[in-house]
Amino acid sequence: MMNLHNVVLAGVVLAGTSSQTESASLRDRLAATRALSSELASPLSDEDQVVQAMDDASPTKWHLAHTTWFFEAFLLKRFLAGYRVFDERFEYCFNSYYESVGPRHPRPKRGLLTRPSAQDVRAYRAYVDAALDRLFDMALPPQALELIELGINHEQQHQELLLTDILSLFAAGPLKPAYREASPGVGAGEAAPLAWVSFAGGIVELGHDGKGFAYDNEGPRHEELIRPFKLASRLVTNAEWSEFIADGGYATPTLWLAHGWNTVKSQDWDGPLYVEQAEGSTIQMSLLGFRAVDPAAPVSHVSYYEADAFARWAGYRLPTEFEWEVAAGSVPVEGRTLGHGDLRPLPAKPGQGLAQMFGDVWEWTGSAYLPYPGFKAAPGAVGEYNGKFMCNQFVLRGGSCVTPEGHVRRTYRNFFYPHQRWQFTGLRLAQDA
Repeated sequence: MMNLHNVVLAGVVLAGTSSQTESASLRDRLAATRALSSELASPLSDEDQVVQAMDDASPTKWHLAHTTWFFEAFLLKRFLAGYRVFDERFEYCFNSYYESVGPRHPRPKRGLLTRPSAQDVRAYRAYVDAALDRLFDMALPPQALELIELGINHEQQHQELLLTDILSLFAAGPLKPAYREASPGVGAGEAAPLAWVSFAGGIVELGHDGKGFAYDNEGPRHEELIRPFKLASRLVTNAEWSEFIADGGYATPTLWLAHGWNTVKSQDWDGPLYVEQAEGSTIQMSLLGFRAVDPAAPVSHVSYYEADAFARWAGYRLPTEFEWEVAAGSVPVEGRTLGHGDLRPLPAKPGQGLAQMFGDVWEWTGSAYLPYPGFKAAPGAVGEYNGKFMCNQFVLRGGSCVTPEGHVRRTYRNFFYPHQRWQFTGLRLAQDA
């Protein structure tokens, strides 16, 4: 008979079948995840991997080392007998925000870590990968399997960050290089007509149900009162955003929240991040280099403040995260994510009902990032993963064009500060029914 377990540990919820079957599956998935990180870094020079374009971003080398340190610090030191750390100094260099682990290098200065070198980091990854392989030759307890699952998902998060941080770096340089050349024939599309999809509302159970992996901030499952609402059938497009700009959207203070308006004025915002005017056309820096803005594609690299102001200008609002989750229950969890290889948001495909709920761009919601009723962070360092950030941020849903395959769920809660926009972030409109 299968040994079913459903436990909350180390900030994750994980339901499995048997330890042996689960271990074999995790071994394959871990190897594939670790290989993908190296593959994503492969187009970059060692010089590319050292530099940090801004405080919110991190160097590629740091992402590769931090995800490796995560396995070393939380898994190997605890469960692999006789394990010797690769270099004691790396904990200070590559700890991110785990205060209970110890002091760490300041985040805004990660770009100063010229040592250890990119070659040293590759050696570190190989060393830890070999140790992880030895670990799987043992009979692993459920706690170890749960930490491996968490480590896989943690590394997937950093794969997305790696790409968006490289975009911020390449956009800041004078040569504006492409991370990858665009495929032949990739051009502008045509926007699908905007329609509205109605939802009845009611008292609805939301949050993760405990089946499979989830982050702790996705639960506990609880009831919410949802009033009848309508959700736009697709994401807001670049063409629609251009209308907002032309109508004085960035120059009309009554459209903006007070802090958003202060940000617009102090940062001289007049459009989405990475957008420039050149020779009479609008271009935007992307992972494919500078490209003409596709009017039919979703607007991307906009902050919560901008999304909120646009919705007010359009006469609508942003959906709450709970409305988004209710609506997402009506469509499959699939979309244009990293595995599709587009590396940019694309126009919605023609069809009925909701489109682009997953992939393309993360969708800002009008919901503050707060704990669900009954939420409790797990004890210890890994409990710092999500809970301590539940203040002054807003929830995004759905994933983006650089979110790894299989990483997002209907209940997945991403979160950023309202001024941040270096990620692939956009919006979908909502209204009361």
